[in-house]
Amino acid sequence: MTKKHELGALILRVILGLTFFIHGLAKFQGGIENIAGWFDSIGIPSFMAYIVAAIELVGGAAMILGLGTRIIAALFVIVMIGAISKVKLEAGFMGNGEMAGYELDVALLAMSVYLVIAGSSLYSLGQLVIGKDSNEK
Repeated sequence: MTKKHELGALILRVILGLTFFIHGLAKFQGGIENIAGWFDSIGIPSFMAYIVAAIELVGGAAMILGLGTRIIAALFVIVMIGAISKVKLEAGFMGNGEMAGYELDVALLAMSVYLVIAGSSLYSLGQLVIGKDSNEK
């Protein structure tokens, strides 16, 4: 991957990680029990709220640091597909006046898919630990 593309991937990785980290943190700070109850009310087992929040919080931090970028991005893909299909799809792309649409979710999904495919090793702890470019096969 060229330096220009790697710089672009770094920007996506950090912004994606920060976005998920903040969403996960908000779930825990706002009362994860409330989120669990809401999950249950929409037909998702309440324990999944803890899993989703942990993926967002821990995965977001790992993404920022560049640890397991492709694996974390794949988990983000699953979370976004679930959010779009189970919660946001009914509200439409731009929302319905009562609830936000899935436009942000699609953007986060696309960023995640890109990082699953391309990875991001510039300034990543993963590259330091492994000792090679994560984009090498």
